[in-house]
Amino acid sequence: MKRNPRLPLTETVYYVLLALIEPAHGYLIMSRVEAMSNGAVRMAPGTMYGALENLSKQRMIEPVTSLDPRRKVYQITESGYQTLAQDSERMRHLVHVFEQTTKDMRAE
Repeated sequence: MKRNPRLPLTETVYYVLLALIEPAHGYLIMSRVEAMSNGAVRMAPGTMYGALENLSKQRMIEPVTSLDPRRKVYQITESGYQTLAQDSERMRHLVHVFEQTTKDMRAE
């Protein structure tokens, strides 16, 4: 399988994509990211809007119709979802390798 050149995702981008599994506007995205990360990732508006712009250019997210014309609402695209899934699998593999490699060290 060809490696995705977008990987690895930064922690912030990973959380933004995950937050957009369900459509959301900027403030809701920031709230979801903070909640999912247990407060470890707090996004400033400038960082968040920069990430949204970059993810839109990469076609990993897309705007969707909003009932409130003052708010831009986004959702993850299929490409964004696939990239998120690939990065999740990459991290799962890293954890597995760590556990296998350190298992012998812990047994000693």
